[in-house]
Amino acid sequence: MRTVAVVSPGAMGSAVGAAFAQAGDRVVATVAGRSERTRALAAAAGIELLADLDTVVAEADLVLSIVPPAEAVTVAGQIVEAASRTGSAPLVADWNAISPAPARQLERTLADAGLELVDGSISGGPPRAGYRTRVYLSGQRAEDIAARAPAGIDARVVGAEVGLASAVKMCTASMYKGSVGLLTHALLTAHAHGVLPQVLDDLEGSFPRQVERAARLLAVSATKAHRYVGEMHEIAATQRDIGLTPALFESMAEVYGALAETSIAAEAPEAISAEPSLDDVLGRLSEACNGYSAGNDEEDSG
Repeated sequence: MRTVAVVSPGAMGSAVGAAFAQAGDRVVATVAGRSERTRALAAAAGIELLADLDTVVAEADLVLSIVPPAEAVTVAGQIVEAASRTGSAPLVADWNAISPAPARQLERTLADAGLELVDGSISGGPPRAGYRTRVYLSGQRAEDIAARAPAGIDARVVGAEVGLASAVKMCTASMYKGSVGLLTHALLTAHAHGVLPQVLDDLEGSFPRQVERAARLLAVSATKAHRYVGEMHEIAATQRDIGLTPALFESMAEVYGALAETSIAAEAPEAISAEPSLDDVLGRLSEACNGYSAGNDEEDSG
């Protein structure tokens, strides 16, 4: 039996952990310092909870880092320190939404500590019944993880170079989350001007799926907006590194930053109803408009 560690067992991490457990692996994590929601998610997923990160890393054959992008470097450092203290050397897989440059830096940091890194990126929602989560992998040992991926994980090896999987994520996320940001602003503007029915009718011809599920799509995205801010900065950095302007996704970071301040953002994704009212969702998200207007008024008055 292989021992797989998940750092941290939030909504995605716990679901990934459950997929590995269902495949016969022992899955461990620690919730020390984590929220009650994380503790509940880990328990529901059947993850074995250990006292601390040192114990988790010491017992793991494979450590999966699944955290917000802004925490990826810090968590990698904590894994290195735990491995050093315990004399262990698990394979480490970073499955976070970071750009290729920091992924390569993580590889160097781990290599200095005698640890190997597999670069990974998650595309789509958490694995669940009837749904496989696609995970892109790159690095010298990417094939090792892909060969033993559980049924709920659609593992796709991009190549042997760390950073390639992260590059895929930065490109796909720019479309997926960028389009949601555009749709949010379009519908908030339509709602404010009282022309929402006309706008939805026009958009439905070209974007039927997005319009059909707009209410839930916008609401759930708002609950994750605080995580998306860092991801937008990573996308901006990725595009800057190849000579494109970073302005587009730095602005998108502002979009999600404003959404993260709305009341709906305080809810857990699983708390959003299956069919929320679009008017209600837009009404609550309009708090983002008010906050930005207030900020501009203060600047103008100065």
